[in-house]
Amino acid sequence: MKKTLAILLVVLLFVGAGWYWWSSAGKSGEHNPAASDGAAPPQAVAVLELAPETITFSHQLPGRVSPYRQSQVRPQVDGIITERLFEEGADVEKGQQLYQIDDARYEAALNSAKADLKSAQANVKTVEARAKRYEDLVKINAVSEQEYDDVRAQYDQAKAAIAVAQAAVDLAQVNLDYTKVYAPISGRISRSFVTEGTLVTANQAQNLATITQLEPVYIDMQQSGSEAIHLRTRMMGKETIPVKLVLDDKTSEAYPLEGTLKFSEVTVDETTGSIALRALMPNKEGLLLPGLFVRADLDLGQAEVLLVPQRATTRTPEGSLTVWVVDADNKAQQRVLEVEQAHKDSWVVTSGLQAGDRVIIEGYQKVGPGAAVSPEPWHKNQKSQSKTPQSEASGGKE
Repeated sequence: MKKTLAILLVVLLFVGAGWYWWSSAGKSGEHNPAASDGAAPPQAVAVLELAPETITFSHQLPGRVSPYRQSQVRPQVDGIITERLFEEGADVEKGQQLYQIDDARYEAALNSAKADLKSAQANVKTVEARAKRYEDLVKINAVSEQEYDDVRAQYDQAKAAIAVAQAAVDLAQVNLDYTKVYAPISGRISRSFVTEGTLVTANQAQNLATITQLEPVYIDMQQSGSEAIHLRTRMMGKETIPVKLVLDDKTSEAYPLEGTLKFSEVTVDETTGSIALRALMPNKEGLLLPGLFVRADLDLGQAEVLLVPQRATTRTPEGSLTVWVVDADNKAQQRVLEVEQAHKDSWVVTSGLQAGDRVIIEGYQKVGPGAAVSPEPWHKNQKSQSKTPQSEASGGKE
């Protein structure tokens, strides 16, 4: 009897377990069709529908400040510096006297040349009177033709001597004037490299001082030849290209005034592979000093483009830039992009995408070609639901 009850209890337990399994499986299949079919649910992704945006193109280049004009003050004659007539580091005007060289011997040379000129002029008068007298005498055969010709030759020589004497006077006057050293341009003068009592010569290597014009100044830049084509394409058709400066990269301190691009070299430097550019920048306060390194921002105008966030892009082993898009059937497809440049945290796309495409911004790490997805709109300020690996977050950066 006991054996029969035990067998009955075992049978009841098996029947109860089977009924529970059947009821659980039925309910699971009713509420989860995907599970009954054996397929995974669509992957949830955040997508951005592309639309044209108007942006301002800019190009950043490192630059160095160069003076608009710079002149080295040099002596034109030999002599001793007797006086310095300017304050070091001050602004000087063109034509302002800077130095005085001892002029005693040059003044004496001028006086001597003037005396020689007067003597030559007196000699001409004497010879001229004699020539006129011989002209009358030869008509009455009082003197021979040979004597008259000799007098005429003496007269011509006397006139030539006047020209020589006049040239000597002019030269002596120039040398005397050169004892006063003037500023060839307006600008700020450097320290003096000579002092009173220094012997200077016309052919010496050392200059006396340097004058630098600081209003305006040039910003000299170098652009690699490979990127110059893109830059020159953007520059074509524009009369002026504004240029702004950043004085300190650490603090992003901006220069308050705006300049313009004035010059672009037409050949690529064979040694550096770069092209020279030059901008003209106002410098009324004298803040920009020659040799200062700055960062120049070239304003290349506005254009309507497609932008793709860099966080949505990855690099293939071959180096191609790719994104994942959602097609009309809500399936993921990979696209290869061509981009022009970076704009803030996005890429400017030139091919591979078009307006209206839905680009996967978040969740593309878990999809594959043709995988079904459940797209939701992505907002730039929303927090990511899943962490993106560091390798993929930096994959779109160059």
